[in-house]
Amino acid sequence: MGIISGLAIYFIIWWTTLFVVLPIGNQSQHESGERALGTADSAPINARMGFKFMLTTALATVVFVIFYVVTQVFGLGPDDFPHMIPGT
Repeated sequence: MGIISGLAIYFIIWWTTLFVVLPIGNQSQHESGERALGTADSAPINARMGFKFMLTTALATVVFVIFYVVTQVFGLGPDDFPHMIPGT
C-alpha cells in the first residue's frame, strides 16, 4: 500500500467514524427545555465538536491500524474469502 492509498483509506475510515461519533452525548434544545431564537427544537445545545474530532481521529487510527495489520501483515484480501454466490 502506497502513501496516497493509505491516506485515502484513512480519510474514508475517518469520515465514516465521524458519523458514528457525532450523535454521542448530544442533547437537543427540546430535551433540555432551552431554546435559542431562530433555531429548531432538534438543534443540539453543546455539540462539543473539538472533542468529537479528537475522538474520531483516535478511533479512526485504531481501525486503520487493524486494517493495515490484517491486509499488509497477514496478507488477507477480498480474494481470500469464499464466494457467496456460486459460479462467480
